[in-house]
Amino acid sequence: MSHALSFIGLHYWAGAGHAFQPVADALGSEYAFFAPDLGGFGTAPAPHAGYSVDAYADEVALFIRQQPVGRYVLVGHSMGGKIALALAAQRPPGLAGVVLLSPSPPTPEPMTDEDRQASLRAWGKPAAAENTLRKITARPLPQAWQQQIIADNLRSSQEAWEAWLLRGSRENIADRLWSINVPCTIVAGDADAVMSPSLHGLETLPLLPAGTHLEIISGAGHLLPYEAPEEVARLLRAFAQGLE
Repeated sequence: MSHALSFIGLHYWAGAGHAFQPVADALGSEYAFFAPDLGGFGTAPAPHAGYSVDAYADEVALFIRQQPVGRYVLVGHSMGGKIALALAAQRPPGLAGVVLLSPSPPTPEPMTDEDRQASLRAWGKPAAAENTLRKITARPLPQAWQQQIIADNLRSSQEAWEAWLLRGSRENIADRLWSINVPCTIVAGDADAVMSPSLHGLETLPLLPAGTHLEIISGAGHLLPYEAPEEVARLLRAFAQGLE
């Protein structure tokens, strides 16, 4: 049986829309799941209005208007989480809820200058992409998924890569999150070496509607759609049922 509710997945930095395929597969045909490549990543061209968080949010809003979605839930992972928050704050028609997977906080992402410089230098380097994969995951992944994650990293445009590191990740959109008026949930892995669950509890949770939960997935790192597709799908199903 299919529902009138769709999921829209917004992927992580240096990833692509197909990162959500394991979650969509785990959900089965019960819900429609759309996951576009975000500008400059995957196969997507540069966003028309540049690489700001708002420019990305506008591209996603346009994508949604072009799909047969009806009511939908935004599922934002990491960078995609910050974009989802910016879009949700505009109260777009049809938005029913927001699920944030290890989201980049609405405030500037905590990153040392040293880490930022290292990340800037890592663009397009296969060895660096493999290192990153090891750092950001805690659970073992199938070989095919590992190759996909590395390929997506290497296919990111330099412009999109640098724009997020230098600007998008540093933007502060906290002062408009008061206008989000749909149910929200945050999901984090307790073995996330990039963003610890406490970061979400401090920077994101207090700005979301009362009753927003922070769900912890034990033993998972930062790449939740790949590392914990079954758990994420289960949470999405429960979240969707709560909205119906």
